[in-house]
Amino acid sequence: MSTSNNLPSFWSRIPLAFSSFFKILGDAEFAARIQRGPAPEPAAAPVAPAPAPVVTPPPPPPLREATPDAALQLLALLQREARLIDFTQENLAGYADADIGAAARVVHEGCSKVLREHFTIEAVRSEAEGSRITLDEGFDAASVRLTGNVVGKPPFKGALSHRGWRATSVRLPKLAEAHDAKILAPAEVEL
Repeated sequence: MSTSNNLPSFWSRIPLAFSSFFKILGDAEFAARIQRGPAPEPAAAPVAPAPAPVVTPPPPPPLREATPDAALQLLALLQREARLIDFTQENLAGYADADIGAAARVVHEGCSKVLREHFTIEAVRSEAEGSRITLDEGFDAASVRLTGNVVGKPPFKGALSHRGWRATSVRLPKLAEAHDAKILAPAEVEL
């Protein structure tokens, strides 16, 4: 049984969340496995008066180690076009809100450019936000999250509060074999 001492802290989960996010964006097979969710639990052996033979379930398939190259490549693109890392690493306490807003505009425009050039993104749901919708039995729970007072079984009726997003294609540039993806932005030395 797992205890809270064995669980990762909030701060150690942040890099894991970013890594998972970029892995899903860059690897369609991985995203499909996540969308399908965990494999169903095997049925418990029937209880019988006589001892039943113990059936050992097959071992789970080995996990493929996710390489961070696609995530690092996307982060480098966001730095190059939007100065995202520079913006997030800056201590904003000494700046006026107007200055932060002006910098955020540059980051927003650059991030939008990266998304347009390297991804095709579409809404998960086509209805307008605020529309009343019905989710019938068998709806894709990976692409629709129920919020509020969720009780009972489908069909569920509710208001669409967010249309959701899905990437339908990813077009990251190919990397040379010798490219070090960990260098997100090289240091600059003016001579």
